[in-house]
Amino acid sequence: MNKRHQIILELINNKKKISVNELSELTKVSLVTIRNDLSILEQQNYVKRTHGFAEILDRDSMSERMDVNFSLKQKLAKYSLSLINEGDSVFIEGGSTNSLLARELLNFKGEIVVITVCTYIATLLRDAPFDVILFGGLLQAKSESVIGPLTRTCINQTHFNKTFLGIDGYNPDFGFTGRDMMRAEVINAVLNKGAENFVISDSSKFGLVYPYTIDSDKIKQVITDSDINSNMEKSLKNKGIIVHKI
Repeated sequence: MNKRHQIILELINNKKKISVNELSELTKVSLVTIRNDLSILEQQNYVKRTHGFAEILDRDSMSERMDVNFSLKQKLAKYSLSLINEGDSVFIEGGSTNSLLARELLNFKGEIVVITVCTYIATLLRDAPFDVILFGGLLQAKSESVIGPLTRTCINQTHFNKTFLGIDGYNPDFGFTGRDMMRAEVINAVLNKGAENFVISDSSKFGLVYPYTIDSDKIKQVITDSDINSNMEKSLKNKGIIVHKI
């Protein structure tokens, strides 16, 4: 994805629906170029086109994944991609940045296996040149992920060496937390597998507290942006967590 495509996606997401003419004016390229760009983005399942307009695909769910921090989250996703190596078995949880990591994985050259609980991510990877494993369980429509006892059974019976996890909040006193009990249970089951665990989160999550505890002792690496609060960063490092600042 080139820089103009990123700008187009941010414009569409911010306005929810935007005309081709306005996109042409704002990006200072011709209508023909914009139409070609939109055709590419539509093929990649980023947007859908109607007569003279473009809008985010499946707005209700995509708005949680591609918001105003799209460019930042894509940088985090690209960096995360650099941590994946040939032969890895990678578990990717749900969330906006993990979804962007899944898109980046489509360009991965080499043999890997990707495992996920997120139906959205599995759909993104449907044409991937590597094996994709989607766990079973109770579908949680809002998050487009599976949860519950069957999901935990799948986790317990599967092996992977790296995980990329999303969190909703971090506080020095309470550690990492989630806003959804069932998703927090899934994350804790994954953390119990003893893989190399990475939390991916933009800096806005640090300082927030949510009801459900995530086993922070098993998280040793965090990927975030350079705007993270210095006290939050110090707290993470004091807990022995490596902070990758992008």
